[in-house]
Amino acid sequence: MKINSKYIKSISELSQDFRDQSPCKFVVLDDFLDKEIADQLFSTFPALDSLKVKRKSLNENKVEDYHFERWDPVFSEVRDMIQSNDFLNWMSELTGISGLVTPDNSLGSGIHQGGHGSFVDIHIDVNFDPKSEMWRRINLLIYLNKNWKKDYGGNLELWSPDMRECKHSIAPLFNRAVIFLTDENSPHGYKAINIPEGESRKSFYAYYYTEIDENFKYSDSKFVSRPDDRFLKRVATKLKESIKIETKRLLKKMGLKSLDFQDKNKK
Repeated sequence: MKINSKYIKSISELSQDFRDQSPCKFVVLDDFLDKEIADQLFSTFPALDSLKVKRKSLNENKVEDYHFERWDPVFSEVRDMIQSNDFLNWMSELTGISGLVTPDNSLGSGIHQGGHGSFVDIHIDVNFDPKSEMWRRINLLIYLNKNWKKDYGGNLELWSPDMRECKHSIAPLFNRAVIFLTDENSPHGYKAINIPEGESRKSFYAYYYTEIDENFKYSDSKFVSRPDDRFLKRVATKLKESIKIETKRLLKKMGLKSLDFQDKNKK
């Protein structure tokens, strides 16, 4: 594996740390990848304007992509590693969730990037992949931002489910990984970043799934407002998300669409 060997040796302690967190289960792992690999990811990270998926709306402003064949081979090497049996077993031991897999498509892994002003409002991720009909359980984010300054902002915020308090604020520092449970206890996002020209907020993402069992309860993706959001934005966000969810339910009932429209990858 290409992750820091100390995290393989200390898996029991990491697993306990993960389980002890409340309400959102998560861990933060600095120096996650081998330094050589992390440096290569950073130095060959694709240009901001080359990424194909543009997400700009009331509640987000960022770009993403998952076409690994267009990038330096190191990206495919890392993808292969995080899909390997050794890594999947490590992730299962860390989280206590057995049978984890990550598909070889946009719902499995890719990259996110944001320039000046990029943001993603607080949201809950959809927990179902309609293509594979699997249960999304875990998010892995590996940040690739060298010389990131505090005044740039862009911290990953983990909020309480009732949206009354930001429980954790995690700077997107170089080679820092954040692993967290994907459920209704993990509203997350980041505020607009203030960065100089030529800089960007970069991350490698991977999502992990299991087969659906009797404990599965569908949860759609949903943006939610911070307490200090402007009144009109709070109203617009609530209305937009209500319309989206009700439209999905109607189309599902009519047999025209699955519950999810590929509205995914909000990190």
